[in-house]
Amino acid sequence: MKQLLSGKTAVITGASKGIGFAIAELFSEEGANVVLTARGKDGLDKAVDAIEAKGGKAIGVVADSADRDAPAKVFKQAIDAFGQIDIMVNNAGVGEMYAVEKTTDDHFDDIMQINLAGPFRYCREAINHMMPRNEGRIINVSSVNGTKPICGVAYTTTKGGINTMTLNIAIRLSGTNIRCNAIAPGVTDTDAARAWAAGEQEGGGEMLEFSDKYTNTTVPSTEPIDQAYAALYLASDMGRAVTGQVIQVDNGQFL
Repeated sequence: MKQLLSGKTAVITGASKGIGFAIAELFSEEGANVVLTARGKDGLDKAVDAIEAKGGKAIGVVADSADRDAPAKVFKQAIDAFGQIDIMVNNAGVGEMYAVEKTTDDHFDDIMQINLAGPFRYCREAINHMMPRNEGRIINVSSVNGTKPICGVAYTTTKGGINTMTLNIAIRLSGTNIRCNAIAPGVTDTDAARAWAAGEQEGGGEMLEFSDKYTNTTVPSTEPIDQAYAALYLASDMGRAVTGQVIQVDNGQFL
């Protein structure tokens, strides 16, 4: 059986753990060369080693999505290693739980740079690379918070922005063979989600008092692989006719 991403190269940001690593691992299993980014070198090295141990082709590039120079650096190293980039996955991001009245200007600006400006810059870099070949896939990792903003005001604003940016880019690329979509995870079994549920995310648990009523907690959380499967659909020919969509993967917790 042919691998779905055979011969493709994918860049995945925030890929040292959680959803990002699950996507990188699955893409590798499906034949892709994978370029992982993260801010911490130790975690990144372990993630690359784990993929290579299974026979995959992977490199790690230490990069911060808030860094304006990161996309150019990552793409250069990816192209040097594998020749071109076919798939861009914007997964890097941080969660927070500050209510609006406790959100400072500096905090808001920091979250915007990591969660929204960073993906914008990677999208721009990817599009400029993909346009000459008229071929490529861009997948942005949003959140159910993009439409049901129950977490911190800065975080939820960035996810709403990701959804709108995804649609805007798809409109710009209509008529081309470059697709831009997003997946919107619900509560997924990751370190970040566990911190959120315990009220330990930055900003504490104050918003949980207001947000719990909007969540069906009787439904099981998803696993990182569930998000990776959705990303694989969008990255492969299975999703060749899909663009400008935000696919919510949440087991129905946020219907």
